[in-house]
Order: sequence, then structure tokens, then C-alpha cells
Amino acid sequence: MREALTAAASRRVTRPAPLRQAVYDALTELIVSGSLKPGQHLVEAELAEHLGVSRQPVREALQRLQTAGWVDLRPAQGAFVHSPTEEEAAQLLGVRSVLETYSAQLAAQHAKPEDIERLWEFQQEGVDALAEGDVERLVAANTALHAFITSVADNAVLAELISQVGQKVRWYYTPIAKPRGKEAWNEHSQLIKAIAKGDADRAGEVMRKHTERTTDFYRKQIAAGSSQG
Repeated sequence: MREALTAAASRRVTRPAPLRQAVYDALTELIVSGSLKPGQHLVEAELAEHLGVSRQPVREALQRLQTAGWVDLRPAQGAFVHSPTEEEAAQLLGVRSVLETYSAQLAAQHAKPEDIERLWEFQQEGVDALAEGDVERLVAANTALHAFITSVADNAVLAELISQVGQKVRWYYTPIAKPRGKEAWNEHSQLIKAIAKGDADRAGEVMRKHTERTTDFYRKQIAAGSSQG
């Protein structure tokens, strides 16, 4: 009995502490938001000071971030924010296009009048943010609009799959939110109109073209050697 309790206590102690997760989440958000930019050198001591923690949870977070594809750990050089390749972007955004196209089709079949009103609110928020040149607000509005379409689609499996690619989609989208903005939000308007009419085929087609144009825009940016926006 005592041995069993000792083993159980040991397992409790070695479980990941909330602090580790908090540091991991904080660093991921700094990368996604562009505060830490692709190729940037990550110094443990500086990150620890910025986050108000010791270096140990930062070191552990960097290991996890490498596994998740956010960070590159280079021998004798240290940690660097990962710079997505054109192929990585094509793969992730290609999957996103398939998922979101289906999401738009389902949303057109299920949307209620109040859902359409909410979509137009997100649309206005995005248009206002674009007019003000507020990238953070613009990305948030884009994320909210797409997330709401997914929620209206009412498919839990689809929602889970979209959430798995969501952070990296936001990461890729942030640098192009302003230059692609006017075209993207015009496409959103067409999308909402198709959903409002209950036209699943049209909604799916508009979303497919919308996501593909975003993918093309991002890939051209990588090809041009710019990941700063």
C-alpha cells in the first residue's frame, strides 16, 4: 500500500505544472502575434525576465515549441523562431481551405437570422479595423468571423480539426492582414450573403476561393523573401 501511494505521489509531482503550460502558451502567443518574428534569436534569460519566471520553464517551453514547429533549436547557436517554408504554408493552408469550405457549406444550411446579424457585426468590425490600420484588431476580427462560421456549421469533429490548424493560420495571416485586407473583407461580404441565402454551393465556392487567395498571397510573400508584412 505504501509503495503504491509513493508511486502515485511521484506521478503527481512529475506532472506538468501549470506554470510550464502558461509559459508555453505565452511564448506561442508572442510568436503568433508577430511580437517574436520568424528567424528571431530567442534568449532564455531575456524571455524569462520578460515573463517574470525562471529560466527552467522557458527552457522546457522552447523544447516543446520545437516539437510543435514554432521554434528551431540549433546546436551551439540557441533557439530561433521558426521561419515557415513555402511548402509548409501550402500544406497547412491547403488543409485549412478544405475544412473551411465544408464549414461554409454547413453554415449556409444551418444559419439563423440572428447568426447572419452576428456575421455582419464581425464584418463591420473588420472593415473598421482595416480603415484604422489596426493589425491586431483586424486579425482578431478575421479569426472571430471564421470561428463563428465554424460554430454555425455545428459539426464538432470539423470544429476540432479547424482548431488544430487555427493558431498557425493566424500566424501566417498576421503579416498579410493589411495588404490583403480590402480584397479579403470584400470576399467575406460575398460569403455572408451566400450563407444568408442558404446557398451551400455558393458559400463553399466563395470560401474556397477566399482561402486559396490567402494561400497564394502568403506564398508570394515567402517567395519575395519577406515575412515581416
